[in-house]
Amino acid sequence: MHGHPDPYVRVRGAREHNLQGVDVDIPRDVLAVFTGVSGSGKSSLAFGTIYAEAQRRYFESVAPYARRLIHQVGAPEVAEITGLPPAVSLQQRRATPTSRSSVGTVTNLSNSLRMLFSRAGDYPPGAGRLDSDAFSPNTAAGACPECHGLGRVHHTTEESLVPDASLSIREGAIAAWPGAWQGKNLRDILDALGYDVDRPWRELPAEQREWILFTDEQPVVTVHSVREAHRIQRPYQGTYTSARRYVMKTFSDTKSPALRAKAERFLESAPCPACGGSRLRPEALAVTFAGRTIAELAALPLAELAGLPAGGSRTARVLTDDLRSRVEPVLELGLGYLSLDRATPTLSAGELQRLRLATQLRSGLFGVVYVLDEPSAGLHPADTEALLTVLDRLKTAGNSVFVVEHHLDVMRGADWLVDVGPLAGEHGGKVLYSGPVAGLGAVAESATARFLFDRSPAPARRVRSSQGQLKVGPVIRHNLRGVRAEFPLGVLTAVTGVSGSGKSTLIGEISEDLAGVGRLVSVDQKPIGRTPRSNLATYTGLFDVVRKVFAATDGARERGYGAGRFSFNVAGGRCETCQGEGFVSVELLFLPSTYAPCPECGGSRYNPPTLEVTYRGRSIAQVLDLTVEGAAEFFADIPTAARGLGTLLDVGLGYLRLGQPATELSGGEAQRIKLAGELRHGRRGHTLYVLDEPTTGLHPADVEVLMRQLHGLVDAGHTVVVVEHDMAVVAGADWVIDMGPGGGAAGGRIVAAGTPAEVARTEGSATGPYLARMIAPSSSN
Repeated sequence: MHGHPDPYVRVRGAREHNLQGVDVDIPRDVLAVFTGVSGSGKSSLAFGTIYAEAQRRYFESVAPYARRLIHQVGAPEVAEITGLPPAVSLQQRRATPTSRSSVGTVTNLSNSLRMLFSRAGDYPPGAGRLDSDAFSPNTAAGACPECHGLGRVHHTTEESLVPDASLSIREGAIAAWPGAWQGKNLRDILDALGYDVDRPWRELPAEQREWILFTDEQPVVTVHSVREAHRIQRPYQGTYTSARRYVMKTFSDTKSPALRAKAERFLESAPCPACGGSRLRPEALAVTFAGRTIAELAALPLAELAGLPAGGSRTARVLTDDLRSRVEPVLELGLGYLSLDRATPTLSAGELQRLRLATQLRSGLFGVVYVLDEPSAGLHPADTEALLTVLDRLKTAGNSVFVVEHHLDVMRGADWLVDVGPLAGEHGGKVLYSGPVAGLGAVAESATARFLFDRSPAPARRVRSSQGQLKVGPVIRHNLRGVRAEFPLGVLTAVTGVSGSGKSTLIGEISEDLAGVGRLVSVDQKPIGRTPRSNLATYTGLFDVVRKVFAATDGARERGYGAGRFSFNVAGGRCETCQGEGFVSVELLFLPSTYAPCPECGGSRYNPPTLEVTYRGRSIAQVLDLTVEGAAEFFADIPTAARGLGTLLDVGLGYLRLGQPATELSGGEAQRIKLAGELRHGRRGHTLYVLDEPTTGLHPADVEVLMRQLHGLVDAGHTVVVVEHDMAVVAGADWVIDMGPGGGAAGGRIVAAGTPAEVARTEGSATGPYLARMIAPSSSN
């Protein structure tokens, strides 16, 4: 290592997204936290500029062919960056996880465990050593031959294929058959084969029913169709396929998720009888370590796996030590309740990001800059302290750690703060402050300073009284063993507890058929769309209003354009090069594919004639480029548009652009968009709103805006239940249900239930002490 002459990363003239020609210097080898209200531009600076530029330089050094691609993908909009080390990014964006991806595969812990079994396992007498591949259900060598390593087998039953036995075949008794022409064809074939298609199914002899549904034969017959007056139909050769054969073939071969899901409805799934659901072939399951099979160890919580005895041989000791050292960072980040075989799609975004972080701790890199996206998301305050220790360790190992964060404790633990603002969207994009934490106090226009330095507890609120109780349980799922809970109606309840304590499992049991619920609205953080085609405007229905407005202009009338001309999803008005995507996909070897703006329309999505039509001086593409805030002014006099835009402003999303692709939205943003959709339809009658961590990804200033809305719903006579880690929100609730005391097997109980003040005083609650700081008159300051 040469001593770097300049210890700073220096950014000059950054104009990515809403950044307004930003210049900023950030020291290397520190924990630097980027703060600012949602949409202020801090992610554009940390990820869109600093990380993107580091990645671009890496591509250039790696492969000459990548230069051509970079040219297409476009470098970040920045004049120059000096002193930039290589970068590793840990974002919350979900890669599409498959059912085969698990905690073990994400952390590489599965590899260590397989190695241990291969080299140091106890084999049955006379059995040969197995390669580590043979212990993986994802390889041909290890997968159970019966279920192909999936652990479950799907089979059909007469009940699943024929739900209503009183119908005849002509009336559609065999529900699993395809619809329309193909189904009629199969019916005509049966008729030609001599089966009675007009008798109720249950009256057909058992052996006939059995053959029709389950045969593997595929007889070919000549079908003489019933003549219809207006069509001449020639006889044709028809091949018969049984219902089971059709369903199984569709299920295993189809590329269409919808068809596959339809086939799945007619299948019943059960643990594979051959491997008992363990997904492995018998040879692999015959090998044990410390008296257990690899499947049994993979099902243990990591906290227990870490206590594995080292075994006799030196090899066994070396390999168990390696496994333990890989598990430790995962335990440290509060994820000891997960097991290796837990499927990735069942993890929250925060859990997934912390798993990746734990894996990085082991990689031993130094001299790189880690760029992290809200690592505290989904973390209880008790776990946030462990997170700070881990970030500190990455820094001590000689790395720079740049974190985009809203959590005040993470800001307080930083060496350096970069505060972006003052507001969101076009009213943001400036660096208000860059320096040690204490100095931010002097910056008047910073929204962050107000929360960071004001430690005075919230003014006491009058707690609302409940209008009855909603009884849930006994719940027996995951780590909940017969838990009963009561949620008061007509108030705001916060469900708290450390990660993995069972909060989401508990609220997942609230359903519409419980007494007292009325209408149930569950607002989760699942994406609102998976392709760049769905965006804020299409999702909220605003796009329909806008297209009608454009179709009504003189310009559109002269040219004969209807509303369809202004959609980028159909041929006509859209740019055909990118088919209205605005982007073309660039495939990179060994890297995720990136999107580059379409060379033809420059990302506008429309063809030139469509863009000639303007409304109040703007083309359709320019309208889609407006922020919600800008659009609310632009369409102020069109009530159908103004109402929808108003509710988006109410939940703090004024900074999003109307045409922003759904793929660019965070989970928290997606959740607030759904909430806005709910608020827009102002309901009469009682509604129960259930929200899972609604403040994720929100700056404290935006949390205030959101909570005003949620409290408004309660004041209007509804019930709101939130799962929350933000103690400011919990302190403002009427009732708190605290789960715990730990995560996984150490959790799953209700530790405390009462008003915030009561829970703050409860012994043995992990949440109590943190909540007390928000309410109690603290004597320390």
